[in-house]
Amino acid sequence: MPLYRDDPRSIGGYRLVGRLGAGGMGRVYRGRSRSGREVAVKVVHPQYARDSVFRARFRQEIEAARRVSGAFTAAVVDADPEAETPWMATQYVPGRSLAALVRDHGPLRAAELRPLALGLVEALRDIHRAGVVHRDLKPANVLLAADGPRVIDFGISRAAESHHALTETGQVIGTPSFMSPEQFADARTAGPASDVFSLGALLVYCLTGRGPFDADSPFLTGYRVVHNEPVLDGVSGPVRAVLDRCLAKDPAARPRPEELARVLAEALPEPPAGEPRLPGLWQSAASAGDLLHAVGETTADRGPRRRAARTLMAVSGMLAAALAGYLLFAPGDGDGSTRVNSPSAARWGALPAGWKPWQTTAYAVAEQGVRKAPGYEGDRAPSCLPDGDALYCAGSALLPERIDAAGGRTVWRSGITPAALPADRYVTTVLGAHEGVVLVELTITGEDGRGRSQSVLALDAVHGRRLWSRPVRTDSLGSAYAAGLTLTQEGDGSTMTVRSARRGTVRRQIPLPTGYDCSPVAVDDRPYVECAARAEGSHATKFLVVDPTGTSDQTLTSPAQQRSFAGVQGGRLLFVESDDRPVTNSPDLIYTRIVRVDPDTAGRSVTDLPERYRGGIPALAHGTVYFATSSGLVTAVSPVTGKRLWRSHTTLETPGTVSVDPGGRTVYLAGGSGRVAALDAARGTLLWESPARAEVLDSGLLPTVWFYRGALVLAASDGTLFTLDPAHPDREPAPRRP
Repeated sequence: MPLYRDDPRSIGGYRLVGRLGAGGMGRVYRGRSRSGREVAVKVVHPQYARDSVFRARFRQEIEAARRVSGAFTAAVVDADPEAETPWMATQYVPGRSLAALVRDHGPLRAAELRPLALGLVEALRDIHRAGVVHRDLKPANVLLAADGPRVIDFGISRAAESHHALTETGQVIGTPSFMSPEQFADARTAGPASDVFSLGALLVYCLTGRGPFDADSPFLTGYRVVHNEPVLDGVSGPVRAVLDRCLAKDPAARPRPEELARVLAEALPEPPAGEPRLPGLWQSAASAGDLLHAVGETTADRGPRRRAARTLMAVSGMLAAALAGYLLFAPGDGDGSTRVNSPSAARWGALPAGWKPWQTTAYAVAEQGVRKAPGYEGDRAPSCLPDGDALYCAGSALLPERIDAAGGRTVWRSGITPAALPADRYVTTVLGAHEGVVLVELTITGEDGRGRSQSVLALDAVHGRRLWSRPVRTDSLGSAYAAGLTLTQEGDGSTMTVRSARRGTVRRQIPLPTGYDCSPVAVDDRPYVECAARAEGSHATKFLVVDPTGTSDQTLTSPAQQRSFAGVQGGRLLFVESDDRPVTNSPDLIYTRIVRVDPDTAGRSVTDLPERYRGGIPALAHGTVYFATSSGLVTAVSPVTGKRLWRSHTTLETPGTVSVDPGGRTVYLAGGSGRVAALDAARGTLLWESPARAEVLDSGLLPTVWFYRGALVLAASDGTLFTLDPAHPDREPAPRRP
């Protein structure tokens, strides 16, 4: 995906050429050295760079990764943990994750598992020989290169001889489905055998598509890891016996990597000669002989499991606090879905006859106008507008396109940009659709990322052909569509131009207040204009209610607070105001009161909120205001009294704005990974959480759930566009070629 405007262009002498993704601690870029060598550059978020604990954790990650060097790990090339913005450059691995491979192609056969398993054992051997324990070995942290797997992300690893961990008491960082029992008891005691346990769980996942301890919630999963025997249904023969040993509760009963290499080589069959290459894997299997080094004593007599089980019974009282730490620091990575309550069939609307969930990918455009499938260097999640049986989608480095909402087929892709324009130089936005016309905004940046041009275009909805185009001021804050009209800033910027969406002809000019920066918005197919004072330190705002007929535009003076326009409730405009200071180390705001304004008389009623609600942009739907925090906490509030109706936790990280289905029964929100959570609108009960879909995460994405005739539609941060059946969220979408 391309760089954003606020991204650095170089770090430590490495030229940054695109984004690879983002995580809780920082962003990862694709970079090039002066010699042309490609690297992955991880940069700590600025707010965490000022935090001594996070800086120490990043320094620990660099030290751990530097100590590890092997064929199946990504080596550190360069780093500066003491820089104002700490960074680390590692070997660039062009490959998808193991989690994505199993998600898209299903479980592996035993013969397909052989090169992966032996490569990962060798990786563990190298990691442990360097005196490091990974502590977060899971499918999302395994990349599949052309010549074998690579273990990445040493963010929570530590030196094996160290008993210091950068976690507070009662907090666990990891992913429950792939954590060892000792990680729940006391993460500081997790040694090399903990990684062997995680590898065993990972290999079970590869063969069955699920973890050996998976449950309906992370709390129950953690309990099963500590107390229950692994569920190995679907794993048989010698492989089952090997994995059963890896998953022993007693760390001393697990095989060491040297022995594990030998027994896996004996248990896993060689791939048949001439077998087709598995998508995302490599051609040749690793040699087991290279892994056999000084096999130590057998572990069969190191102590019965029941002794370990008795010891671990004392851990159960710690699981609630430990898993609370997991929910705060490491939400699920999407290797499985979570169903808290079985959905009722009566809740979900009927789907079109013959409809099946589908998945496709938004396409980017490379230089010289050559279209290419997006990978790690040319895409962002599209933003889409459902209209009838069509989805009109656009985005950063994406051309506007029409997608058949029923089957995922691309109907057309409109070439509205100059042929030789690089993909990282433009952004397209779908504004609306009206009587066979699709309205699109096109923004083009200069080579230095500063100079730009903007325009609004109308496309024929059937074929994608350009019908009309009008330039927009380069310093415009954007355009909007509502009620058959487009609103743009043109000319000297003193007025808002209202045009016919069908023909592009000017209907009228609306004067804008002097000394204000204004932007048009559309809510519930009604046009408005929001204006904020330019004066430094001033929070003064004005709000224009635009009459589509042009007879009674109304300008309202707003109070001097930060505020969000949520919509219309009971005929009144509803604003939710916030403090002018965001939550520390969080994108969330603190909301303090609700203001309702009569658009005809400008009469106001102000309701101070009885408690402070945190979240991103609030949503108003079916008579309720919803807040969603970056940690996945959802709160429903009365727009009249401001009182809390319910509050519910999800495991989503940095979700987008809440969406409510047309019937008002179910609340949905999604994270950048494509994971969706569904909650009961009346009580806030968590109904289910779906698996993730994205291979690369982008913390800057604010995904939205759209609706198509009873189905859900959404986009993940890697450009994946897919649909879900809300009655069966675990159904795998069928891949569709764009």
